[in-house]
Amino acid sequence: MKFVIAIEPGTESTAWGVSVPDLPGCFSAGDTMDEAMENARQAIDQHVEIMIEDGIDIPVARPLAVHQADPEYAGWVWAIVDVPVEKYLGPAEKINITVPRLVLARIDEYAKSHGMSRSSFLVEAAKSVMHA
Repeated sequence: MKFVIAIEPGTESTAWGVSVPDLPGCFSAGDTMDEAMENARQAIDQHVEIMIEDGIDIPVARPLAVHQADPEYAGWVWAIVDVPVEKYLGPAEKINITVPRLVLARIDEYAKSHGMSRSSFLVEAAKSVMHA
């Protein structure tokens, strides 16, 4: 899953700070930008694991432009990190659904053109509609 992170540049006397705006309370730091980004991945992984254990849904990601407009992050650097938190959502289950042939063809075409499988497209579409 991709997460937007805000990185506050470090100085000679301070570390690089990282905040994950879509996960309130999730933050990290590092002595270099690379270290800060790697520590952010670990913080996101641990934060999401705890949320799932506590029965809390992962918040819907807001567009990067929304975060960039927040004055709290003025002057910060933006990045997107991919963290495989899907492992906390439980094992995949195979289902059997009925879809009109032409709709299925359009799903497959869209998924393929976006580097996705049919299943991943359907999951992402469902999450988008449910805002989950």
